Amino acid sequence: MTQIDYYLSPISPWTHMTGTRPAEIAAAAGVAIRYKPVDPTALFQRTGGKILAERHESRKAYRMQELARWSKLLGLPINLRPAFFPANPAPASYAIIAAQETGGGDMAALVTGLTRACWEEERNIAEDEVIRDCLSAAGFDPALSFSGMLQGAEIYPRNLEEAVADGVFGVPFFKVGEAAFWGQDRLDFLAEHLGVSR
Repeated sequence: MTQIDYYLSPISPWTHMTGTRPAEIAAAAGVAIRYKPVDPTALFQRTGGKILAERHESRKAYRMQELARWSKLLGLPINLRPAFFPANPAPASYAIIAAQETGGGDMAALVTGLTRACWEEERNIAEDEVIRDCLSAAGFDPALSFSGMLQGAEIYPRNLEEAVADGVFGVPFFKVGEAAFWGQDRLDFLAEHLGVSR
């Protein structure tokens, strides 16, 4: 069966801008979607990218303009300077992994809830209370923030290795077989590839 491998980070503003669109495309195409959180700092280090703090000031300024433009275009609010950025994305990533492995809730709602917490609601997604709230709101057992910790910690670095092997160098990134799509602004190409009219 065709599957979309969705590499993401819950601390990424571009994952926030992606919203629920990947899940909507997958549903329209009748394909599965696999959420694969990765450590963006480690991914950049492994694939030649630079973390935000190391980028030239002109690149940082352009990033802010682009985020504001996409926020307006998509009608998706964003606080360009959130109170808790950067935060450690690992605990939220572990929760995403544990929720996916356990099932029973809405994965798209969980991912968007976590990114919304950071980029709209001024909440720290490294805090257990925030993660539990997002799990519960998406229909998952909030106890996964504890019970899924070991499973998440085991799969999280494995996702990174798979990402590097799969040619992934940033987030959000989508793979369907050999076809690669980097960035939330490439979702129309992903939809077209899967025969979904947008």
